Amino acid sequence: LDDLSRVKVLSPGRQVIKRFLRNRLAVFGLVTLIIMFVFSYLVPLVYPYSQTQIFYRYDTQNVNYALGKQNDSYNGYTLDDTIAIERTVLNMMNSNIKSMITAGETERVVEGSEGSYVIRRYDEDNNVFVVSGLAMEQVAVAGVSTQQIATYATVGDTVTFLDAESAAAPEDDTEEAGEEAEEETEELPPVPEINYAGLERAIRDNCTGKSGSFEYDGVTYSFERGKAKTYTVTAAFEGIRYTGEPMGAAFEGALETAMESGEAFSFEGEEYHLLKSDSAYRVARSGEAADARIYTRYTIDTLETAGTVSEEFRIRALLAMSPDTKGSFEADGQTYTIARDEDGWMVSTPDGAEYAEFNPFSIRRYTGEDSMEYRLKKAVSSKISEMEAGGKRTDSMMYELPMQAEDSTYVYDEDGNLQYNESELIIERRDTGEYVIRAEQINFVIDLYGAPSRDHLLGTDGDGFDVLARVMYGGRISLMVGFVVVFIEIVLGVIMGGLAGFYGGWVDMLIMRLVDVFYCLPGTAILIIVGAMMDAMRLPSLRRLIVMMAMLGIMGWAGVARLVRGQILSLREQEFMTAAEATGIRVRRRIFSHLVPNVMPQLIVIATLGMGSTIITESTLSFLGLGVKYPYATWGTIINSVSSASAMAYYTHIWIPVGLLICLTVIAFNFVGDGLRDAYDPKSKR
Repeated sequence: LDDLSRVKVLSPGRQVIKRFLRNRLAVFGLVTLIIMFVFSYLVPLVYPYSQTQIFYRYDTQNVNYALGKQNDSYNGYTLDDTIAIERTVLNMMNSNIKSMITAGETERVVEGSEGSYVIRRYDEDNNVFVVSGLAMEQVAVAGVSTQQIATYATVGDTVTFLDAESAAAPEDDTEEAGEEAEEETEELPPVPEINYAGLERAIRDNCTGKSGSFEYDGVTYSFERGKAKTYTVTAAFEGIRYTGEPMGAAFEGALETAMESGEAFSFEGEEYHLLKSDSAYRVARSGEAADARIYTRYTIDTLETAGTVSEEFRIRALLAMSPDTKGSFEADGQTYTIARDEDGWMVSTPDGAEYAEFNPFSIRRYTGEDSMEYRLKKAVSSKISEMEAGGKRTDSMMYELPMQAEDSTYVYDEDGNLQYNESELIIERRDTGEYVIRAEQINFVIDLYGAPSRDHLLGTDGDGFDVLARVMYGGRISLMVGFVVVFIEIVLGVIMGGLAGFYGGWVDMLIMRLVDVFYCLPGTAILIIVGAMMDAMRLPSLRRLIVMMAMLGIMGWAGVARLVRGQILSLREQEFMTAAEATGIRVRRRIFSHLVPNVMPQLIVIATLGMGSTIITESTLSFLGLGVKYPYATWGTIINSVSSASAMAYYTHIWIPVGLLICLTVIAFNFVGDGLRDAYDPKSKR
């Protein structure tokens, strides 16, 4: 300070500020940083969009409009639910029908483990088949059989026996459970005589916990707790229990012999079948053969769009397709007529109006909904037939589809009639044999990579977020990371460097060797490894941010510690430190109240210059996908969203503004740092 007159007028702090303001680049950097902070922290408060708000738009797209196929599988419908057909036979029904068609058979007998079943062709085109089975009448249960006896509701302490007329009427959930159990056991033989009064006491005494068992009067009872604290009580009975009158010792002897082989047996000219059920056999008497199920590959399409038919209508119509019928059937209280047409069978109402059609083509919306017009279904099925005849895999057709407005709603005229416009349908055959029908439709979709507009000044990104909002909120994270990391570096560096410089000796040697170790660590590699570990651990975004800031701070304190150590080594020999020691000031106060403040100008310069490099490091890690994750945005992650070469070429409105902000911020911090260095040490410019 050569000018004594200026020393009298200005304090050292004011002189630093004045020299700083004379540096135009430093002032430019300071103004730029102020603008960045306002842009990142204040503007979002009044900006209408948040960083995670997804935006949508209406767009015309070539979408999968419908799916068509020629039915190859046969669906079954029940004709008589009193005739049971084995599950294994039902599972093989499609295979048997297709085998019959290949062999040219009109009828086939299928042997099951519990009986024989007849499959016969019902129509002339191999589209309808009927399965017949033997009617079964259960006469007894042989072996160890389990049957529900009662329910016990702990709420109200009520025991309800399923076959005791004198039992109290159950309430609430107990009543429902009793009804369901009665439906399940109504075909079982009656249980032996039970002392209901004694069993009721035994149930109350033993039904505790989730499940268990107890014995009463020579019978083992099991219980299991269900909903509403209601227990279901079952009993295991051994021997033969008849549904009706006992059939005598001769029948029981024949039954025991048959149980050893598990096969059907004859008794007094009647056939009996053994139906395996857990550890018991149900003994059933064979009756007359009757039609049990009807199978067809026809799909039913109503002429009314999205119309539905009842199960009775479907079955009656299929039964009317036999050559022996007169072409009419009754269903739902009406009489319909059915006749063959070009593609299948047409059903008409009593007044002669066409009502529905059975055909082997299934044309539905791609979502599976049956909401397409009948005329469109016919046109598409005809085109598919032409493609199959010509061996084509791709073809197109023109058809009038419902007209859509810009908001994807359908357009109606003044009279409420739906409007149509000519559209091109592209039909493609898949390897699975299905046909995909594609058409242009207006859909409400996420606004991905939207161009800059009045609503979105920088457009939208690949997730449908407003880019400007992401840039502002990303600036918050990037600037916060810079300040927090530099703060950690300064705190650790001042403590370690201050101790090393003041004490010297073995303390200085130990701390400096630790500094050398940190200098030798590959910082970028370690940060990449930590980022990969956080990905594997799936840490939440906030925790990832904290870990990343801590790692950057820990990796960067060594340079600050070395600078502070060097400054303190020169300052501790000054006269003011000798005076401080002579006055008895404690060591901690001498370091942090007298030495560190004299190093503060250099620390401020280092901190300012370090913030720019920290922002660059954070942006690089985020660009590599190792930094902050969704929903938080940083400038690095925004550039990462368009990291491919093609995306960078097409979506310049996303990454160029962010890149400019990173450059301006880093340059501004460097300008401010250089300005502070020159202001604190004006001789360094000479």
